[in-house]
Amino acid sequence: MKSLAVGNLLETLPGGPQTEELFEALVRTSGVLVERIVSTGQVTPEGEWYDQERDEWVMVLSGAARLRIDGEREDRELAAGDWIHLPAHCRHRVAWTDDRPCTIWLAVHFPAD
Repeated sequence: MKSLAVGNLLETLPGGPQTEELFEALVRTSGVLVERIVSTGQVTPEGEWYDQERDEWVMVLSGAARLRIDGEREDRELAAGDWIHLPAHCRHRVAWTDDRPCTIWLAVHFPAD
């Protein structure tokens, strides 16, 4: 039998702004990755896009963020409790993240249909 894993997504946070986002794998199987991401003001560099091979479901647990979806005129604003499903190859970028309080994301990556 595998051992249990437990934790708290809102604990062990950085003490202040960080140079880079913090990515923490919570569960990893052959098909699924569940991770916590902690952003303290980071954004995707201008002109760069995420274009992933897998689907991603992401939720903001605390803080706030803005996502830009390629082809849309305006950023999508996300507050605590908001989630979005990004199908594989849905080009997107992080346009803004709150740093006080930090933005905590829960992301689930899984195979595209």
